[in-house]
Amino acid sequence: MVRIGNVELGEFPLLLAPMEDVSDPPFRALCKAQGCDMMYTEFISVEGLIRDASKSVQKLDIYEEERPIGIQIFGAEMDSMMRAAEIVEEAQPEVLDINFGCPVKKVVCRMAGAGILQDIDRMVELTKAVVDSTKLPVTVKTRLGWDDQTKYIEEVAERLQDVGIKALSIHGRTRKQMYKGEADWTLIGKIKENPRIHIPIFGNGDIDSPQKAKEYRERYGVDGIMIGRASIGYPWIFRDIKHYFETGEVLPPPDIHERVAAVRQHLQHSLDWKGEKLGVLEMRRHYTNYFRGYPHIKTFRKELVTLDCPDDLFQVLDQLEEHYSEYELSGIEK
Repeated sequence: MVRIGNVELGEFPLLLAPMEDVSDPPFRALCKAQGCDMMYTEFISVEGLIRDASKSVQKLDIYEEERPIGIQIFGAEMDSMMRAAEIVEEAQPEVLDINFGCPVKKVVCRMAGAGILQDIDRMVELTKAVVDSTKLPVTVKTRLGWDDQTKYIEEVAERLQDVGIKALSIHGRTRKQMYKGEADWTLIGKIKENPRIHIPIFGNGDIDSPQKAKEYRERYGVDGIMIGRASIGYPWIFRDIKHYFETGEVLPPPDIHERVAAVRQHLQHSLDWKGEKLGVLEMRRHYTNYFRGYPHIKTFRKELVTLDCPDDLFQVLDQLEEHYSEYELSGIEK
């Protein structure tokens, strides 16, 4: 049984990675329904939290059916991190996660996210301050290092464990790589072989199929897998992996009825959570991913990303479902 503190996650949990503008409550609900064992919020600026910025505070929203869930924060100033930890605790997630992995320039330039990988001592100090500021189990998500010359993740894992974190998620790239090239899990596997390490180690990066999930589980011995980009527009990835682990069978991709049902749910939840204007606007980034591979989808997609009225959008989805239900879907790409 894998545990983060007292939170039980099963024998080999599948986790939804925290993704800005993606892993919000509407999307998380879909992933949970498809078997995701633990999810994380979008990352939240500690400066935004302590200043009560509405966008940051809204990201604290948690629904009971999502649990267990972790709230992820990022920042670079110790006082702000400690104060934010207290605010997060009031929201009552199961876990508080620190983002030391985001490679985006506007985050890194403030020595937050992956920027902290340039100063490991500071990284450890900030983590200890957060651990000491909350009763919640604290976890960390990070990368192998800043660049190929500074892959200090083995040292980082030991030191972060020593100051009290309860789990570590590692993306198998450096900050310099961003999301390019292939994720290298070799050092993640070495950390699992380290007899000093007793906290769960979750691998992250490039898991996009049940077969790859099984291969990496066996090759690197991780305690669980965190999935990010492969779930965007395809929350069924969690179901597919679990089914493959249990049976060795690859499930057929969801048909057009399942896809449209998921999009309708996603859109409706977005409208309910964000309001009509923002709910419509922020759903536009998702349609392409849900219907990727369908022939001549552009006509429908154009309407979905330009219409502003929810009723019109739901009508387009009905038309899309009727149109593609006539197609043989076995050859449609995920």
